[in-house]
Amino acid sequence: MRITVLGAGVVGLAVADELLQRGHAVQVVDPAPGSGASYAAAGMLSPSAEAWHGEDDLLRLGLASLELWPAFAARLGVPLGAAGTLLVGYDAGDLQQVERQVALLARHGRRVDLLDRRAISALEPSVGRVAGGALLADDLSVDPRAVVRALLERVPVGPTAPAGVDLTDLADVAVVATGSRLPAPYTSLVRGVRGEILRLRSTDPPTRTVRGWVRGEPAYVVPRPGPGAVEVVVGATSEEHDEPPVVTGGGVLRLLAAARELWPALDRAELVEVTARDRPGTPDNLPLVGPAGDDGVVLAAGLYRHGVLLAPLVARLVADHLESGLVDPAVDPGRFTTASPPLRGAP
Repeated sequence: MRITVLGAGVVGLAVADELLQRGHAVQVVDPAPGSGASYAAAGMLSPSAEAWHGEDDLLRLGLASLELWPAFAARLGVPLGAAGTLLVGYDAGDLQQVERQVALLARHGRRVDLLDRRAISALEPSVGRVAGGALLADDLSVDPRAVVRALLERVPVGPTAPAGVDLTDLADVAVVATGSRLPAPYTSLVRGVRGEILRLRSTDPPTRTVRGWVRGEPAYVVPRPGPGAVEVVVGATSEEHDEPPVVTGGGVLRLLAAARELWPALDRAELVEVTARDRPGTPDNLPLVGPAGDDGVVLAAGLYRHGVLLAPLVARLVADHLESGLVDPAVDPGRFTTASPPLRGAP
């Protein structure tokens, strides 16, 4: 098939790469490849830490995609961090949040042992004086910017489609993967959720992702191994809003205050970048992957906080749908589009 992919973030590029591997003719259009949420993302491949009550399908999808990441990263020549995630609670109240997370994972058959302060310090001697936590040993991490660069070397990307063009005129199929801003008539299916994120350069970084709660405030510290001082990613705020995403003084202060309690060595780190981007949220926090409700249009959208983690799985889901018609019911856009008057019924 001739397929046009709208959007050159990590999801759109992963979809295009998968389709090219399967022998389809693919073009990607984007005026600024890799500059959206993929540019800001921390790259935690951590479905267990993201698990929450009532989101069983999201955990299932995340675990399935996590299994795809080692082969996906190897194909791209991108290294993975494989030391896991240290999930911690700063005080007794925060530790209860960790305990709830561990109990939730146990109900899904994933055993994770709680660790006391001494065990946490043995794993990460420079960690702050936390109350306790747990090690999510299967978690991975990756640099999303490196993933995008590798995909751009494999996937042809051109300028954006002309304004007002009918998507179905671009090719046999148009795959919409434009993040938090979808073209009409799909605009209302996602909303922007602002996230602010910091990058620092540290000579005393953690050896693995340190993630948790500090007096109820969520925070994470993700190391990016490299020569010399290591980049450390600190994040992330989450705010519903209707304006373009901007960095705020309050957001930066909250992030630094919480992160330095988890990792006091950040006091000596060099702050090199502050970024704000919108995450593409949906009403139920699940992606939109499948037929849009209009002939020849497929969505790969609404990945919210999980775009990097789910990219290789979404790529397979889109390709499988185009070749066989299969759609995972949990992510079928029809759960919203079939009730949306401006859209035509599903083919």
